[in-house]
Amino acid sequence: MKKRWGFMTMRLLFQVLFLTAMAFLILHSTNQLAISRASSPRRETRLRNEVSNQSTESRLDDWLLVGLLSTEFDEQSCVSRYQSMLYRKPSPYNPSPYLVSKLRSYEALHKRCGPNSPLFKKSVEQLRTNHSTDQLDCNYVIWTPLGGLGNRMLTLASTFLYAILTNRVLLVNNATDFANLFCEPFPGSSWVLPLNFPVRNLDSYDASSEKSYGYLLKYKLISEDLRAQSIMLPSFVYVHLESSYIWDMYDQFFFCDDSQLVLGKINWLLVKSDVYFLPGLFMLSTFDEELSLMFPSKETVFHHLGRYLFQPSNSVWKLVMQYYHSYVEKANQVVGIQIRDFPWSLISKDNRFNQIINCGLKENILPPVRDHNRKTRYLSEDQTGTEAILVISLYKDYYDRMKSYYANSTRLNRTINVYQPTHEEAQQLKNLSHNKKALAEIYLLTFSDVMVTSAWSTFGYVSYSIAGIKPWILLSSKVSKEVIDPPCRQVRTLDPCFHVPPTINCKTKRRSKANQVGPHVRQCEDVNEGVKLVD
Repeated sequence: MKKRWGFMTMRLLFQVLFLTAMAFLILHSTNQLAISRASSPRRETRLRNEVSNQSTESRLDDWLLVGLLSTEFDEQSCVSRYQSMLYRKPSPYNPSPYLVSKLRSYEALHKRCGPNSPLFKKSVEQLRTNHSTDQLDCNYVIWTPLGGLGNRMLTLASTFLYAILTNRVLLVNNATDFANLFCEPFPGSSWVLPLNFPVRNLDSYDASSEKSYGYLLKYKLISEDLRAQSIMLPSFVYVHLESSYIWDMYDQFFFCDDSQLVLGKINWLLVKSDVYFLPGLFMLSTFDEELSLMFPSKETVFHHLGRYLFQPSNSVWKLVMQYYHSYVEKANQVVGIQIRDFPWSLISKDNRFNQIINCGLKENILPPVRDHNRKTRYLSEDQTGTEAILVISLYKDYYDRMKSYYANSTRLNRTINVYQPTHEEAQQLKNLSHNKKALAEIYLLTFSDVMVTSAWSTFGYVSYSIAGIKPWILLSSKVSKEVIDPPCRQVRTLDPCFHVPPTINCKTKRRSKANQVGPHVRQCEDVNEGVKLVD
């Protein structure tokens, strides 16, 4: 009894110390924030008051995103994890208790099976035998980067959800242009695949690789019918989910329940994709129950997973803060405009800029230059001061046009400023410095009060979904030089678009779009062929 009482006393003491320390950290961060924001009283006072008016307990809750984030980190290891909520409006979407419990369970699994653990070494030894076994404690899915930063974040979140659903450990093939962008998301272990991993050249795998699941199915080296499986399953299989997978029926079988039964028996999977394939997991009855419990609100899947996984590293957060204090903090309200010109786009820059202005004026997002009596929708009647228009684009041209449009203009006693943090002029897919700037701009966009983003843009998808803001999307056509009417449309849900969903009927094994229908899957606003999750 004395031992039990002593244990309970120590546990209570630990909890008190933990809460005291967290309260001190919040007070310290809030004070530091107040000092750094002293030159911009209106916007900063509003945000600071939103934090200080809460109780310590509720601030702790917001700090950890209502249980989404683990308590097993210290602030200095990842400053953004503890400060980002001070710069964004609180999310109106709370994670379900079941999702929180699944994340804690996954973290325990990752700590037990992560790189350099005894169980990881055991699994690597099993990998060398070239045959899977049911006797392993830990199974893995490896993600390798492909495409731009937006694509990478969307596919990594998709792969992470797949790992949770299949009780696998997620490992990241950490390319040099991806390293040190994000804080480690899992306490007590790393998500980085060790450099001495025995399978080499993971980024070279494609649909024609002999380890590809589609290839193995096509040439009957593996069967969806486990009862008919005449050979031992391999220990390592590549799952080809690049956008080109749509041309091969066998690669698409990944989104069939029978294939998931087979893949569930394989110890090591490699996934490579450049599309947000997460909505495809909702097309599988295998995962119905778990997904329903984790995500009662379907449109918030990436909103929660993105906020959980993608905390900018300290070096990136420093950039975010530099941009913030240079461009955002002095404004009462911020309009974020993200512009992406694709090589296939036929619309001229003149027409694109006119589309942005027409969208902004039509939807009361941008302040008019001449009509001094018109109120923008997102501003309250008593607000005065500065409005910031934040232009996020590879090109300086749009910034120059926007700045010229609002040159020497004021609305009543309001000043309009136009800013652009960077203009790299071209996407540099394998440049770490470029990716750090891109990530900083994504997070800067999430501080906006309202957003306008580009159709088809994964950069835009990530920004508005993490922010929890439903933007207006600038619509585009692949076959016309003219701007679509209306020029923009507000998205119905926060979920990003799955550009190339499967076109296979799992029952008939023939091409069909039968899998794309369902109570929570709808056509995207900006991509006719794409689908997204809805409530």
